[in-house]
Amino acid sequence: MRVGPYVRLLRPVNSVMVGLAVLVGAYLAEPNPSLWDIWGTALGFVTGFTLTGFSMVLNDYFDRDIDAVNEPGRPIPSGAVKPSGALVYAALLSAVGLTTSTLTGMGCFMLAALSTVLSIGYTSYGKRLGLIGNMMVSGCIAIPFLYGGLLVGNPRLSNLLAASTAFLSNTGREVTKGIVDLEGDRRFGVETVAVRYGCRRAAYVAAALYTSAVLLTPIPFFTGDATLGYLIAVAVTDLGFLYSSIRLLKDPSRSGARRVKNQVVAWMLLGLLAFTLLEF
Repeated sequence: MRVGPYVRLLRPVNSVMVGLAVLVGAYLAEPNPSLWDIWGTALGFVTGFTLTGFSMVLNDYFDRDIDAVNEPGRPIPSGAVKPSGALVYAALLSAVGLTTSTLTGMGCFMLAALSTVLSIGYTSYGKRLGLIGNMMVSGCIAIPFLYGGLLVGNPRLSNLLAASTAFLSNTGREVTKGIVDLEGDRRFGVETVAVRYGCRRAAYVAAALYTSAVLLTPIPFFTGDATLGYLIAVAVTDLGFLYSSIRLLKDPSRSGARRVKNQVVAWMLLGLLAFTLLEF
C-alpha cells in the first residue's frame, strides 16, 4: 500500500490549519500558554486535525463520481485508493478525533460530535442544498476556534469573532469552489450557487461573503483589544481578500475561480496569524 495517496486524501494543509485554529482558539481564551493543560491542548490539535481529515476523506468518497469528471487525478477516481479503503480510513480518523475529544471534557466532545454530524450531513446530502451546504462546511471550520477556547476555559469575544470571520470567508471559498466544479456538479445534480444561478452571480455571492468577513476585522480596534501587530497583519489579510474578490468578479471562469480558491487559503492563514497577534 502506498502512503502518498492516503496523505493526499487527508488534505494535510487543511487539516493542519484546523489543528492550528484550535490552538489559536486556546490562545485567544487564555493568552498565557503556561496556564494551559499542555496535554489537553495537544489532544485538541489532534482532534482538529483528524476530524478535518475525516471530513476530507469522506467527501472524496461521496464525490468519487463527480471527481472523475472534475478532478480525475484525485486518489479515488485515479484508482490509487479504493473506495472501501477510503471508508475504513475515514472511520479510523473519526474514531481517533472523537476519542481524543472525550479526554478533554464533555463540552469539547459535544463540539467535536457536532462537527462530525455536520461533515456526514454535508457529504451525504447537504452539498445538494447549495448555500446551506456551504454553510455546513463552514460551521466545521468555525467550531475549532470555540473548541480551543473550551480547552483552556471559557471562549471570549475574540473567539466568536475569529469563528465568525472563518465562517464567512470559508463560505465564500466554498461558493468559489462551486464555480470550479460546475461541470461535474451540474451533471450529478449538485445544486451549488454556480449551478443554480450561474458563475457570475456566484462570484458576486462569494465576493460579498469575503467582504463581510473583512468588515468584522476592525471590531477589536473599537473594543480596544487591537494591537499594532494585529492591525498590520489583518490589514494585509483584508487587502488579500479584497484583491481576490475583485479578481473573481473580473474573471468568474473556472480557471479564475481556481486561482482565487487557492489564494483564499493564504489569506485565511494570514488571518490565523492576525488573531494570534491580538495579544502582542
